[in-house]
Amino acid sequence: MPIPPTPETPERSDARRVSASRFTNAEQNLTTKKEGYRIAVICLSAYAVAEASCSRNIIYYDQWHTKDLPSKDVTHSVTHVMMSFANSSLFTTEPAGKYEPFQPLKEVRALFDHDIKVCLAVGGWGDNAGFDAALKSDKTRQAFARGVASNLDRLGFDCVDIDMEYPGGNGADYKQVVNSKKTYEIKAFPKLLKEIKKFIGSKELSIAVPGLERDMIAYIPSETPLIEKSVDFVNVMTYDLMNRRDTYTTHHVSVKGTARAIDKYLSLGFPAHKLVLGIPFYAKWFTTKKGYKCTNPIGCPTELLEAADGSDTGKSGSMTFEAANFVSAPTNLTATPDTTCGAGTFFKCATGSCCAASGWCGDTAAHCGTGCQSAYGHCDGIDLSASFHEALDKGKTDKVNGGQWYWDAPNRIFWSWDTPELIAEKINLLAKTRGIKSVMAWALALDSHDWSHLKAMQQGFDRVNA
Repeated sequence: MPIPPTPETPERSDARRVSASRFTNAEQNLTTKKEGYRIAVICLSAYAVAEASCSRNIIYYDQWHTKDLPSKDVTHSVTHVMMSFANSSLFTTEPAGKYEPFQPLKEVRALFDHDIKVCLAVGGWGDNAGFDAALKSDKTRQAFARGVASNLDRLGFDCVDIDMEYPGGNGADYKQVVNSKKTYEIKAFPKLLKEIKKFIGSKELSIAVPGLERDMIAYIPSETPLIEKSVDFVNVMTYDLMNRRDTYTTHHVSVKGTARAIDKYLSLGFPAHKLVLGIPFYAKWFTTKKGYKCTNPIGCPTELLEAADGSDTGKSGSMTFEAANFVSAPTNLTATPDTTCGAGTFFKCATGSCCAASGWCGDTAAHCGTGCQSAYGHCDGIDLSASFHEALDKGKTDKVNGGQWYWDAPNRIFWSWDTPELIAEKINLLAKTRGIKSVMAWALALDSHDWSHLKAMQQGFDRVNA
């Protein structure tokens, strides 16, 4: 999953701005709402959602975006909400630390007009230390599992999602802790899941898994049967299929890329009813090399997007479809009291300081370069907001691969994102050809501009589960 913006990682905004397409009329909305409510009630009655025959409609709800939430009629088919994230290190001590939810579970349940399961998501991008420690031995695995279970019981969570990115290596720290130092995790990861399932009993256990085969280090034929046996479902991150470790452009999300990832997990033995296809409520951008004309979304060379130490060079990032990213900067901006700035705030940076895409003031290249928010401070880079809106207006659909893209030639910025139409297409395709009828998205509040992506997801889920 995308990491949260922080002062230390200004270049990794977890995204900002998407298609305003609305393609349903009032009659269709009423029909899908009724059908979706029927599906949700059937699946959740007596916790029947745990049964293999029941599809899941999952939304991650992150602690950094708790405003501008959708109305209940838009989320009529949601079955699970993943509260994200609890830090993995919290569960490595005995007794385990006590997780405190960023919002009371009672309030989360009240966001919906039907029963849902509220799950605790543990980990996320960049959170490796706790998992690495937990995987070391039988004792550490049991302690971690016991700690997770005690927190679920204490707080009233219905399930837990293990979001380790990634067992076996290729995580955010892969330059500091090389993959060869993590080979033990390949066999230890299934053992950890087994312990967690043993301790949580009838509560559901899920995992978030990579969409890129190069990151599926621990998902190999000898281990996947053990993993599959312990988990109730698998959230496949069928997005971020291009990231800063790539040197040529491709779609970060596409119909064909989604199918490729799902096919890999099916070939490893995961049953279709446990697999959940992922949908991103954000676009991604990448800086292309000088001297190249990118007339095709596949294969255009990029600038160096990741430094030798694994850090971000500030030449790529993401933009969400939040409402705040579709409005002009307020005219009554005031000096920031805490270094926060940018879209969604009324704060600007001090003179000479830059407002990074992630919403923090600073004076580094990552703050002041590409993605810097010029309306909220000094900038040396391009106006990424203007580039993004140009992409939305002039974007092209790659009908072969099923991805939306645009190349901003003057600024050499390549854009990749999902549209409501492509979301509908991939849900239909995966249901008809692979039997995949469960969906999930990152994340709940990131589509607040017009909820078109969330609506497409809900309508697609209703349609294939009718």
